Amino acid sequence: LKMASDSPESLMTLCTDYCLRNLEGTLCYLLDNETLRLHPDIFLPSEICDKLVNEYVELVKTDSIFEPHESFFTLFSDPRSTRLARIHLREHIVQDQDLEAIRKQDLIELYLTNCEKLTAKSLQTLVSFSHTLISLSLFGCCNIFYEEENPGGCEDDCLVNPTRQVLVKDFTFEGFSRLRFLNLGRLIEGVNVETLLRPLASLAALDLSGIQLNDVGFLTQWKDSLVSLVLYNMDLSEEHIQVIAQLRKLRHLDISRDHLSSYYKFKLTRRVLNLFVENLVNLTSLDISGHTMLENCTIPSMEEKMGQTSIEPAKSSIAPFRGLKRPLQFLGLFETSLCRLTHIPAYKVSGDKNEEQVLNAIEAYTEHRPEITSRAINLLFDIARIERCSQLLRALQLVITALKCHKDDKNIQVTGSAALFYLTNSEYRMEQSVKLRRQVIQVVLNGMESYQEVTVQRNCCLTLCNFSIPEELEFQYRRVNELLLNILNQSRQDESIQRIAVHLCNALVCQVDNDHKEAVGKMGFVMTMLKLIQKKLADKTCDQVMEFSWSALWNITDETPDNCEMFLNYSGMKLFLECLKEFPEKQELHRNMLGLLGNVAEVKELRPQLMTSQFISVFSNLLESKADGIEVSYNACGVLSHIMFDGPEAWGICEPHREEVVKRMWAAIQSWDINSRRNINYRSFEPILRLLPQGISPVSQHWATWALYNLVSVYPDKYCPLLIKEGGIPLLKNMIKMASARQETKEMARKVIEHCSNFKEENMDTSR
Repeated sequence: LKMASDSPESLMTLCTDYCLRNLEGTLCYLLDNETLRLHPDIFLPSEICDKLVNEYVELVKTDSIFEPHESFFTLFSDPRSTRLARIHLREHIVQDQDLEAIRKQDLIELYLTNCEKLTAKSLQTLVSFSHTLISLSLFGCCNIFYEEENPGGCEDDCLVNPTRQVLVKDFTFEGFSRLRFLNLGRLIEGVNVETLLRPLASLAALDLSGIQLNDVGFLTQWKDSLVSLVLYNMDLSEEHIQVIAQLRKLRHLDISRDHLSSYYKFKLTRRVLNLFVENLVNLTSLDISGHTMLENCTIPSMEEKMGQTSIEPAKSSIAPFRGLKRPLQFLGLFETSLCRLTHIPAYKVSGDKNEEQVLNAIEAYTEHRPEITSRAINLLFDIARIERCSQLLRALQLVITALKCHKDDKNIQVTGSAALFYLTNSEYRMEQSVKLRRQVIQVVLNGMESYQEVTVQRNCCLTLCNFSIPEELEFQYRRVNELLLNILNQSRQDESIQRIAVHLCNALVCQVDNDHKEAVGKMGFVMTMLKLIQKKLADKTCDQVMEFSWSALWNITDETPDNCEMFLNYSGMKLFLECLKEFPEKQELHRNMLGLLGNVAEVKELRPQLMTSQFISVFSNLLESKADGIEVSYNACGVLSHIMFDGPEAWGICEPHREEVVKRMWAAIQSWDINSRRNINYRSFEPILRLLPQGISPVSQHWATWALYNLVSVYPDKYCPLLIKEGGIPLLKNMIKMASARQETKEMARKVIEHCSNFKEENMDTSR
């Protein structure tokens, strides 16, 4: 079965995304090299324009690579070429001039959420939409009722008395004849809500979240039309309850509160709930989350536990709800004791009793109540950590949405990133689509970008470890590397984050093509790793960070001459010698360092820098090392093999003698077990194969042949096809004919050819 979340994006979504990322190449041209203008022959209906604007806001908010355009909203200034109807604008993305640019549009729906940059200038722009607007949200637009007032008259005076903000008190919704749905959540104190709303003839939905009103009697003017009322975090009184009970058309009532935000005198009683049930007969949704019950609203404990769980009102564990005609569609009981009862007469309940209730809470409160959402996600984190999540896809989607929606909310970023770590671990992997996992990676990187806070950084890095690296991160390759290097370049570092970040860096440069490695090298990767090594050396510490850093350098220099040169230019050899001296027993470290120097030695132009008595002596002595099996000895011999390949005339040192080193190399190779299992991974044999067709250094030829023989013997499935593909067999055959090649080298070459021949025969397709 194909998962819903795995369905491809619609053509409309793909085209919108492409056009927004390439406005100049598609819908627009640049006027005077700075202002975007729509091509004159374009006409776009509201279905397309709405999508362009809403998607633009989303991209600016969640995609750090996406560049916002100052003149974007001017593209929609003329209704003859672009039509807007329903738009959702958020946060700092929208300013007064943006709304002003679209004032000629006949907007039906305008949602402005947390648009703190909007001032009273935008109130005047709203009047332009008054004749068509049906739905309006000004949630969290805390400055929209403020205008700038300059008390002085001249410029000099302005410097002494900077611009003050003055509350606008004369604005009302006069003339908004079609307005039915209005959200004034978190309206600034001082605005007279009753006066503001009085001109509205027939409101259907009103949200007054976070507004303190002692008198709400004016709400009764809409008792025949109001179907939805939200009074979240309003300090209620008996007068409020009596007014609400008169709004008999209500289908949705939300009187919930955040029980942590402040002290509330009001307590919900059995009588109040009875009053709602008796008077609000159309009610399908009720939210009383966060309330303390003054008296017992529940039925006796023995009766409560009897029978199978039921949503029938007659069996309700909450006594007042036995009077309901039918179960509620939604009942908000988050952070109340009632959510833990057995029989709750609602199809959907928000609470903290189980996974279903917690997910319902995240779903219901994410957009406008991050303070509640972060606590709900924290509960989900515990469920994912301790139990098994049964609604994984839903849980992931909800956490992703919350993280996207509240990119700058520290609590949500901390709890959300922690939950993602558990929701993406290996036991859940089979249930997740590529598309969903990419969404997770995007929000994780957003979190890393927005927050230098230790907990968020650690959670994000740990979550990335749940992915196949580099494959699953390749679509964001540059960005993830930049973020990790940024973490590692900070002066004060958390040890655990440093360790995870270095591990990720190492994994990211392992098994990727050379273009990627070169790009990451240019970002400062080599320098960053060497700085980490320098710091560990100063502390006389050889830990995972030290070993991972050398391993990362080994990987990033593989067949990448530019990075090898950077290693030498940034005193890499000095650090190599110091580490060798300081940590003589650290086998893993020696292997990583010698592997890296093998890569450097493969670059002909850089080999002269290795030709010093000190370096050659060190490599020669390491031929006898038994560290990490044969790996250190093997890599030291590899370095010397490439140096020998340049011939006697390139041997520009007196000590040690070239012949003496050659002798030690033969002895080392003959001491290795041909069946040794290897701690190495070749993507290409090219650097080894170039040592075969030459007679200047038979020992280099022998090392190369031994390497091939070992790899095709121990790992035939991987290395026989690679050797055949890269043209190794003809090179080996030609070498056998060479007079300068040693007999034992020729024997070994014949065995390599035989191994590959047998492998080909065994794997031939004989099906007809």
